[in-house]
Amino acid sequence: MKVKIRTLPAGNNTSKLSQGRLRQPLLTPSKEPVSAIPALLKRIKNSDKSQFRQRGFTLLELLMVLSIMVLGFSAISINLSSGNDTLELKSAARDMVSALRYARGQALVSHQQTTIEIDLSENSYTVSGRDKIYQIPEDIDISVVTGQDEVAGEGVARIRFFPDGSSIGGRITLEKGKAGWQIDVNWLTGASELNAT
Repeated sequence: MKVKIRTLPAGNNTSKLSQGRLRQPLLTPSKEPVSAIPALLKRIKNSDKSQFRQRGFTLLELLMVLSIMVLGFSAISINLSSGNDTLELKSAARDMVSALRYARGQALVSHQQTTIEIDLSENSYTVSGRDKIYQIPEDIDISVVTGQDEVAGEGVARIRFFPDGSSIGGRITLEKGKAGWQIDVNWLTGASELNAT
């Protein structure tokens, strides 16, 4: 809407305003027509109201979604548990390789023979010169290939290292389920190598 501003004639304007002699107000609306914004109004019939209603889920749909979620979570948990088993096995194999390398190093430094004694019935091993017994988890199966003279009693086998760094040689295998790790001890150099089976 356009508004025109009118001014008062010169003179004593305040007296005319107070006496109400002013014929036109200061602000007067324009006589020009106001353009209207066209709008389309439509009455909504009862048949059209169903289009605006929201549709909910049925009990069958909810049960299907829940069953799919349960199957998904069970598959994830199986994968995580098998991953933990593999990680535990690899960790035990690495610990044994560290013990073998330590024993070889002690033989070189001390110029004396050093042995690692593996007790298959107790799932443990010891390093000569140390009082600590290293435990291997019970669910890991151990097998040892070594020289005939290095078998001490039932289920006890040794890997011996000599002062020049060489060893009697041998192979230690750790298995859990379908996973396995093999430690090969070279007889000439005494080096221990870890490989997956």
